[in-house]
Amino acid sequence: MKKIQLPHFEEFILNLRARNLSEETVYNYERDLKVFENFLNETKTPFEKINKKTILNYKAYLISKERKTPNQKQLKKRLSGVSINRMLSALRTYLKFLAGLDFKIPVLPNAVELVKAEKRVPKVGEFEEIVKLIEAPTQFEKDKKVALRNRAMLETLFSTGLRISELLNIKLTDIDKSGRIFVRGKGKKERFVYLTPRAKKHIKEYLKVRGKTDSPYLFVPYRGKRANSKEKKISPNYLESRVKRYRELLGINIPLSCHSIRHAFATFLAESGANPAAIQILLGHESLSTTTRYVHASQRYAEKVLKKYHPLKE
Repeated sequence: MKKIQLPHFEEFILNLRARNLSEETVYNYERDLKVFENFLNETKTPFEKINKKTILNYKAYLISKERKTPNQKQLKKRLSGVSINRMLSALRTYLKFLAGLDFKIPVLPNAVELVKAEKRVPKVGEFEEIVKLIEAPTQFEKDKKVALRNRAMLETLFSTGLRISELLNIKLTDIDKSGRIFVRGKGKKERFVYLTPRAKKHIKEYLKVRGKTDSPYLFVPYRGKRANSKEKKISPNYLESRVKRYRELLGINIPLSCHSIRHAFATFLAESGANPAAIQILLGHESLSTTTRYVHASQRYAEKVLKKYHPLKE
C-alpha cells in the first residue's frame, strides 16, 4: 500500500512561516502532525476517510505507550494530557487551514476535542535550594572558565526569569551598560529584562575569561563542534544536563530545571508583593492568566494570604 501523506502539508508549513512564527514553533507543528500521519499509516486509514471515530482512535493511540515517536523510536513513558492536547491542537489548526483555503476536509476542526489535562502545581523549591543550585558551578566545575560561564548563565536566569532559549540567544549587543537586556521571545515578541547587580557582577567575571571569539553570543561553548563555529552557541540540552547534575550533587530531591528557575523568579517576586501585571511583562506572557499560575504555585504565598485576610484570623 502506498504511504499515506497529509495533503497540502507543505503549503500548511509555508503558511506558518508566512505568519512569522518561530522556527521552533513550526518544527513542533511539523513533528506533531507527523505523529498523526504515522497513525494513519499504521491503521491504513486514508486521509479522506477520516471520521469522528478515527479521531477517537487517534486519542487512544496518543494515550497508549505502545505507539512510536515521529522518529520511529519506542516510547519510554506515556504522554501527559498537556502533550496530547498540543498534538490535537496541531491537527485542529491543520484542518482549519485546509478549510480556510476551501480544500475538502473529512471532519470539521471542532470534531477534534481536547482531553482533560491534569493540573500540576509547578515545583519551585525553597529559596535556599534555588540559591544553592545557581551557585553550584563554582563548587562543582573543575574548569574555571566553565565554572564562571555556567554560574553567570544561572545567575542571569534567576535575575531575569528568561526562558532557556532566550538566555542562550542573548548577544553582547543586546545588553546595555545599565544591565537592561533586549529580548526577542516567543512568537518574536520583543521586551526588556533586567540584570540584578549580583548577576552583572558574575557576567563581568565571566567576560574576563571568555576570550576572543567571532561568536556574537554572550555565552559560548569551549568544546565540541559548536566551539569552532562563528555562530557558536551553547545548546539547551547542555545547560539542562548540567543543572540536573548540580541538583544530584547537591542532593536536592525536587526535579529542578532551567524552567524551574524561571518559575522561582516569578513565584518569589509574587511572594514579595510584586504586581502580577509587572511579572507578566518581565516573563513575556501574552495573557495575565498564564502569569497568575506562577503566583498560585506557591503554597507559602497562599498561607500568607490566608493569615492576612481570613475574617476569623484572631
